[in-house]
Amino acid sequence: MIQTNNIKGDLFGGITAGIVALPLALAFGIQAFGGVDSPDASSMGAYAGLVGATLLGFFAALFGGTHSQISGPTGPMTVITASLISGVWAAQQSFSAVLIAMALAGLFCGLFQILFGVIKIGKYVRYIPYPVLSGFMSGIGVIIILQQLYPLVGLKSPVLVVDMVTQLPQRVADGISLTSLLLGLGTVAIILLIPKVTRKVPATLVALVVMTIVSLFCSMPEALTIGRIPAGLPMPFFAKEGVSLAGLDWGSLLMGAIVPGLTLAGLGSIDTLLTSVVADNITKTKHDSNRELIGQGIGNAVAGFFCGLPGAGATMRTVVNVKSGGRTQLSGMTHAVLLLAILLGLGSLVKYVPLSVLAGILITVGWGIIDFKGFRDLLKIPRADAFVLVVVFLLTVFVDLLTAVGIGMVIACVLFMKRASDLVEGGYSSQEMTGFDKESPWDDEHGMPDTVAHRIYIQRLNGPIFFGTINKFKEVMQTVPEEAKIVIIRMRLVSFMDQSGLYAMEEAIKDLQARGVQVLMTIIQPQPMYMLRKMNVIPDLVPESHTFATFEACTEYLKETLNNNN
Repeated sequence: MIQTNNIKGDLFGGITAGIVALPLALAFGIQAFGGVDSPDASSMGAYAGLVGATLLGFFAALFGGTHSQISGPTGPMTVITASLISGVWAAQQSFSAVLIAMALAGLFCGLFQILFGVIKIGKYVRYIPYPVLSGFMSGIGVIIILQQLYPLVGLKSPVLVVDMVTQLPQRVADGISLTSLLLGLGTVAIILLIPKVTRKVPATLVALVVMTIVSLFCSMPEALTIGRIPAGLPMPFFAKEGVSLAGLDWGSLLMGAIVPGLTLAGLGSIDTLLTSVVADNITKTKHDSNRELIGQGIGNAVAGFFCGLPGAGATMRTVVNVKSGGRTQLSGMTHAVLLLAILLGLGSLVKYVPLSVLAGILITVGWGIIDFKGFRDLLKIPRADAFVLVVVFLLTVFVDLLTAVGIGMVIACVLFMKRASDLVEGGYSSQEMTGFDKESPWDDEHGMPDTVAHRIYIQRLNGPIFFGTINKFKEVMQTVPEEAKIVIIRMRLVSFMDQSGLYAMEEAIKDLQARGVQVLMTIIQPQPMYMLRKMNVIPDLVPESHTFATFEACTEYLKETLNNNN
């Protein structure tokens, strides 16, 4: 049932998110059709991007389980779709085959996502290690940037990443469009500078409008602009103008769409549920992950049926929606209705947008996807995590996305089993690895005087903090009462922390300190202490003077501190 208790905020949030979504929908659509060597590729791509953003955005909001989520084409989903489209075009040289293959992949994606939701697979997303996600998303960001370097200078991008890298110097030497380059760089500059001046207007939209107006004075060739996109209501793939169902290899198209559909479903589910967590953190709500997958599945199936680009929950657009007041499904539906109005009425204006401007927008998107924090910490995090991150990154860029995630998960699981075995052999009992205890006081806490005890909150951590337990860890850390001013994090039974655990701990401490809470830590075992120091959590976030070898030492510190303050 659609809530109507926040209509003003939802309408404003949805409109703002729709404005932000417009240039991204156009850009992702054109990127998806980048491997199609046809004059109509960019206009058809722009149309597919708008249709996907409209239909997925509407139905995912209506049926999904994250009330403030905005869905539409995203970078990772577009990279997979682009690979499918370029392969079908190379094999059949037919626009009809390309559109039908994309439609079938979208339908399969939607059906798989609905199945994921029905069998309640959403909860298992929590078990994806941070290094796998970091390497994967960084790889996607690099692919997007490499691909967009070509339209940035007025050239057609190759399909394979290896070719993008190896052919760029020669293609540039053969001649580039200086006008395209200047327009693209101007786009990047505006997107980077606008937020420093004001955050009240979407930087991507300002860049799109300003640089398109500038391009009108440059007499750009039509081949370097989007071209006219089809107008009118979206039509089903089998009834679309220009699509011929005769003479197509249906068996090949069906079989060829199943694996990309499954890949899109898996990746879209991960992308969406991670965005749902971001929305929860901002709005202080809790999403229904399985219902969200069903909503995404319905949205992608409908979008595919009407030749729209498949997508997922979009983090940036969701954050914009929430920050602008959006809180219910109405905001996502409003965003979609706005895009539909643009699709129906502004197609004749969109044709003037230069491809290099959209390339500039996507380069900033790709840059934002890259996990620079993960790469900066490569020499600080456990070597096993660093190895997984680098392997997944390289496989994502130079092999394919599904292989990268699959191999990354296998390596991460094997390495964790090795760590768990080492911990057991080192004398840690299995009971110490079961979870987090926030209820029962430990033996050494009974000596704390009541004058101190009622003024602090003790958070007891029991077992390793790694990719499989960080969800529970985050839940436990969120139980700290609002009135607490001092929190003691007890780590006597925390025998190990991986990269996922380190970042979760860092985030939890920052959240507490942002509330004005003083954080103390007691009895940190060697491996966690080494990692916390290596990552500068100690002493940058928690000073050495706030870490204690025994709980008794912490108690004495509190007695002295609180007495002095009194």
